[in-house]
Order: sequence, then C-alpha cells, then structure tokens
Amino acid sequence: MNYWLLIIPIISAFIGWVTNWIAIKMLFHPRVPKKILGITFHGIFPKRQRQFAEKLGKLVSQEFLSFDDIEQKISDPENLKKVMPMIEQHVDDFLRVRMSDEMPVISMFIGDKTINKLKTAFMKEIETLFPQVMKRFAGNLKTELDLEHIVIQKVSNFSSDKLEEILYQIMSKEFRFVEVIGAVIGFIIGVVQVLITVLTT
Repeated sequence: MNYWLLIIPIISAFIGWVTNWIAIKMLFHPRVPKKILGITFHGIFPKRQRQFAEKLGKLVSQEFLSFDDIEQKISDPENLKKVMPMIEQHVDDFLRVRMSDEMPVISMFIGDKTINKLKTAFMKEIETLFPQVMKRFAGNLKTELDLEHIVIQKVSNFSSDKLEEILYQIMSKEFRFVEVIGAVIGFIIGVVQVLITVLTT
C-alpha cells in the first residue's frame, strides 16, 4: 500500500475547510465589485444591501410595527388610567399654586371646595378628550412618518463593516460549524477516494 494515499483525506479536509471559509467570507467581501479574469466578484450582502433594506422596510412597516396597533395602544382606556394620576397631580398643582401666581385676584375667591369641583370637571373632560387626541395624533403620525422609507434609508446606508461585525457576533459559532463541516465532509470524501484506489488496484 502506498502510504502517500493517507495524505489524501488530510488534503481533502483542508480543501473542504478552505472552500467553506471562502464561501463565508464572500458573504461580505469584496465590499465593492472587483473583476478577476473577466469575472466580477462582489460580496452577497454588499451587493444585495438595497434589496435587503427594501424587504426589511416593508416587513417592519407592515408586520412588526403597525400604526393601527400604535393607535389602539395609545388610545386604550386602560393605558389612560395609568397616566391619570400624573395628570390629576398637574391639574391640582395648577389650580392650587400656578393659578394663584397667574391670577391672584381670582384665586382669592376660590376655596378648596371649588378647586375640587373644578378638578373633577377637568379630569372628566380630559378622560373624554384624551383618546380622541391620541387617535388624531396617531393618524397624523401615520401620514407624516414614512416608516418603510426610514428603515430602507437606514439599512441602505448601514456600514458593511458594521453589518459583518454584528453578524459575526451573533453567528460566530454557526460560521465556525460550517467551516468544520466542510473539513469533515472533505475528510470523508478523501477516505472514500483512498478506499476506492486501494480496492481497485
């Protein structure tokens, strides 16, 4: 038996590892198109960044962050109840302190009983008005704020270096696993080649 055949699985494993390593690098490199022997090479993410941004913009605006959901949330009476104590405190402070500073003559004729009645009336009015104001605010926000366009612009202008850094932070183990799998498959192919050579000679 030719012992040089034992090197074949090692070489095949190395080739499998290098091939997958190059494939991973080609996700991000080259950043700009480069021609080599008449063939243009361009990293997948840099090349498709605009298309990726457009798809992500539509996904975020239609699925992840719906203005209808925002409107429903900010005009929900249950959420209003959570902020009512703070509003009531401000109204009370206005009637008892700031009004006496702004209109001292009027405040001289207003006692605690009148202040409490005014506060109750104001709070009822605010409780009725607040959901309508929030709905109108959400409607104006939807008209003025093009969420899809904002996401597209942000992602399109995102640095390729930063994108690579983030993906490596998230998927470093997965990338390493792909490289190892390439080496393992290459080694197995090399072993099969050696067995075929030995059995046919």
